[in-house]
Amino acid sequence: ISYSAAISACEKAGEWELSLDLLSRMPDMALIPDAICHSAVISACGKSGNWQLALNLLAGMPSFRLSPDLVCYNAVISAFEKSREWQLALHLLREMLDVAVTPSGVSYNAAMSACEKGGQWQLSLSLLSSMPAVKLSPSEISFNAVISACEKAQEWELALDLLRVMPSCRVVPDVVSCSAAMSACGERWELALSLLGSMPEVHISPNEVSYGAAISACGRGGQWMLALSLMQTMAEDKLPPGIVSCNAVISALEKGHLWQLALSLLEQMPRMDARPNAVSVNSAISACEKSGEWEVALCLLGDMPKRQILPDAIAYNAAISACEKGYRWELSLALLRMMPEVALQADVISCNAAISACEKGQQWQTALDLLAAMPDMKVIPNEISYNTAMSACESNNRWEFALGLMTKMPQVNLLPNAISCSVAIAACERGGKWQLALTVLESLLRSKVNQDTICYNAAISSCATVGQWQLSLDLLRSMAEALCSPNEVTYSACISALEKVGQWKLALSLLHEMLEVEAMPNEITYSAAISVCSKASQWLAALGLLERLPDMAASPNDITYNAALSACESTGQWKVASSLLAQMTETSV
Repeated sequence: ISYSAAISACEKAGEWELSLDLLSRMPDMALIPDAICHSAVISACGKSGNWQLALNLLAGMPSFRLSPDLVCYNAVISAFEKSREWQLALHLLREMLDVAVTPSGVSYNAAMSACEKGGQWQLSLSLLSSMPAVKLSPSEISFNAVISACEKAQEWELALDLLRVMPSCRVVPDVVSCSAAMSACGERWELALSLLGSMPEVHISPNEVSYGAAISACGRGGQWMLALSLMQTMAEDKLPPGIVSCNAVISALEKGHLWQLALSLLEQMPRMDARPNAVSVNSAISACEKSGEWEVALCLLGDMPKRQILPDAIAYNAAISACEKGYRWELSLALLRMMPEVALQADVISCNAAISACEKGQQWQTALDLLAAMPDMKVIPNEISYNTAMSACESNNRWEFALGLMTKMPQVNLLPNAISCSVAIAACERGGKWQLALTVLESLLRSKVNQDTICYNAAISSCATVGQWQLSLDLLRSMAEALCSPNEVTYSACISALEKVGQWKLALSLLHEMLEVEAMPNEITYSAAISVCSKASQWLAALGLLERLPDMAASPNDITYNAALSACESTGQWKVASSLLAQMTETSV
């Protein structure tokens, strides 16, 4: 009895090694360990994550002429559950039936929880559905495990359905059920708030986890005001917000580009008994990054050790991106080079942000050097890496290098995408290589790359720049075959091409076509069309377009007025020109 009591005490205290030692010494004391002793030691091993020992003890019971009972099996399945060994948990559950040990609700609950932790939501749902067949009634623990499994798998509709059917199964939802269902809502903050509001109606008091789930949903949905309001409600209900809720609010503020509020909350967290962690600071750095506050981002990164928080790759990536947005390419590179010094491995996000910083800083050679150095850093470049480096070359009129990078992509198992081709075409256009731009587009059409409107716009603009208006129109007409929809940029480029040759009727036809395909003309489109009419001495048509601008939610500017004035000047309509000048003065153009 003393040994059994001692082993049981060790199990409750989590002293698995001591309980195992006591069990092994019992035969030396001429004592035969019984099933109770075994189940206690198995449970102790399971709680400490030593599922192999728990399984060995179960398998060794027959050597003591002991048949494992329900308690022993449940203890081992629980050990599997804590270690996410869902396959072994299911195997042992099936074995129980083979050895005539009837599983209990605890057995099924532990197996379902193991599946939930292992990301196997279908299996956890299948176990729940099979319980009535073995004359077991699911409990709230059963439903909670499956709802939580659905939440992790983003199966929000199924999670809500399970919550709704619980009463019909004579199971009363509890705060865990509702919180898990709210977490499953993801960014569907309206659903999460609806669930939170309905909890008091079924006599369930929301707790910190419930509010945290609702705040997280608001955070993901960018509803920072609602997130802050919920945190205030928690304070009124005398509920501590907790680290999860605070981090969710900071994340919501980050999405709203409200870096000052994010920093304010970060500083207030210790007074709320919520000590900031890496997620808290990373979200605050990201908030600064999105608002271009690179100096503040760097201060937060530098202060992390003072907060007893080790900066991770996410923190450095956000800081590198903040410097990139602040056009501080030197600082971005310095942070990237610093990462190995603090035992952090740069990843493709780090490198892409630094390449983008070089692109913004017109440092095309540095961008190419960094792209070439990525394999030595044990980072595999992706499409974004190449596209950003190509863009750096394009903006610096280095079309040869841009095309060279696109040609190299298949050699590193990367397929150029629509962005790659758009940048390559734009590079050719900038370099005055319109024939080459068309060649790139033709190769795109022959490849498996999905063409997009941007590709066509770049090619059309390239043709328009050198007066190839027929080719511009041909490209416009071919877009339908490629399942691409022309936009206002497409039509503006085509109309600009027509301006150079005075094809005013075609220009007006394209302007009318825009309305039919719901591509809204803007000031640029109208300016190009008015210029076409001006070149063709069609002053009445030019004035008609100018008068239509307000009806199309566009405002005449100096370019549109000057184009109309030019039309009047070329045809000797000086009175009309004087009237237009007066309009310009009245409208402050």
